[in-house]
Amino acid sequence: MSTSRGFTLIEVMVALTLSALVVLLAHRIFTGVVDGAQRLEAARTALDRAGNARRALTELFGSLDVGTEGTGGFAGRPDGVEFTTWQRVPQGWLERRRAVVEVESGVLLARTDVALALQDSVSGAEFDYLLEPGANATWVREWISPVSAPVAIRMRIQRVAAVDTLLFIVGVRG
Repeated sequence: MSTSRGFTLIEVMVALTLSALVVLLAHRIFTGVVDGAQRLEAARTALDRAGNARRALTELFGSLDVGTEGTGGFAGRPDGVEFTTWQRVPQGWLERRRAVVEVESGVLLARTDVALALQDSVSGAEFDYLLEPGANATWVREWISPVSAPVAIRMRIQRVAAVDTLLFIVGVRG
């Protein structure tokens, strides 16, 4: 009787196949984790950008300055708005700056000394202006005044799949 020590070819092939399957499954798991992390990071970045854009617009509209000499007034059109505001500068204080908020080449921009891209992939923006507070308040499509500003600004941002409506309360009014 011969006792042979070792493995048969079939046993070796089965062991190699199982090992390859384990490596393949581990690779798929790690690839899925990495893809999920990348999607999570992209979603977090988009959410941060949207929050920062909202904060920037709230600050611009909240520190609006009209009715004082040299401010240039408030010019609210259906597709954009231009006004003077007190803006924080890198040195740490506030300076009076002219601001324009509008859509240009598919990007919602807020321009003062520099252009700040607030949102990409925008097909348009519509602005409405609140005349006075109250239950029967009236919104108008245009507000042009050298001495006063509306109570609030409603901005509807159109994108391919959705429309976002943002409401901004105007700070000091002239």
